[in-house]
Amino acid sequence: MINKMTKGIYTVANDVVFDQLVALLNSIEVNVGTDTPVCVIAYDDRTEKVQAEIEKRKNVQFLDNPEIFAPWEEFSYQAWKAHPNALNMWAEKGIQGVNRIGMNRRYCGFDPQAPFENFMYFDADILVLNSVEYIFKQLDKNDFVVYDFQYKDPSHIFNLESPKLLEVFPESRIKSEIFCAGFYAGKRGFFSESQREFLLEKLNSGEGEILYTSAPNQSLLNYMKMRLDIPVYNFGFDLPPEKRTGCSVTSPHFEKRDNVLYDKGERLTYLHYIGVSSKRIARVCQGENLDFPYREIFLYYRYLREPDKRPQFTGKPEPENPPVNFMTKVFKKLGINP
Repeated sequence: MINKMTKGIYTVANDVVFDQLVALLNSIEVNVGTDTPVCVIAYDDRTEKVQAEIEKRKNVQFLDNPEIFAPWEEFSYQAWKAHPNALNMWAEKGIQGVNRIGMNRRYCGFDPQAPFENFMYFDADILVLNSVEYIFKQLDKNDFVVYDFQYKDPSHIFNLESPKLLEVFPESRIKSEIFCAGFYAGKRGFFSESQREFLLEKLNSGEGEILYTSAPNQSLLNYMKMRLDIPVYNFGFDLPPEKRTGCSVTSPHFEKRDNVLYDKGERLTYLHYIGVSSKRIARVCQGENLDFPYREIFLYYRYLREPDKRPQFTGKPEPENPPVNFMTKVFKKLGINP
């Protein structure tokens, strides 16, 4: 049964990202509070550990409803069918249909049957490090809210080689409206059936080629929002420069204080562990001394409820990208695999 509420937070997860999900839920509990409901959307059917974890948390519900998923998955399939070669390219890699189709289930936040009227979506590999009330307040004034700096790099949103791109969206919009789909805030009821039909018509008219195949969900969601002319408010643009904070683990300068992070004195709203694989995080949680950016703060939230299970390490961790030693370089140059 789906409990409908005024506002809440979504994420998508399965047992593969279990450690990240626990850290995310704990970070929300500490920095947002248990008054804000959370809904975990099933990525696929590998959710035994996820469901057991959700049962321990009063403010968290689980969404695994094929009736809600089906129209969004079909829409995604039809959208990518309009791309010149995406489905064939994925098929050659052994992927049937749309790559990472489970991530498309995030669109269910817009479904009329979805739990929350106003919502935020966070990828499971995120820590929420501050109150998000100011984002919900912004949703009272805007239909779509983001906080990131993806507009500086449109190459991970659209196919910049497509001559069609600037016919569909002027450069000024691309440089100001695109966003990383790891976090966004929106409202239930967007992208209605008639709107989805309009989008498919446009994609099938030749616009499908502008989508970026290496980030299918992110690319399509940006296209959907922009093609329907839904205005976006981006805190990364609109906050004064001295108040803006970064959000990615690729930024090495964040300061840790009391288990949250600061960027030049301003507290981060969230930290996205983008590029850190779930396999590496699982290995660390199993006791391997492997490094990744902001590892300690991740482990703090991952083991907040069970600190006795937190892995203890001695010695220096193995770096994320270990340096290639001289002999390895020599062997590679000679074509020898030692």
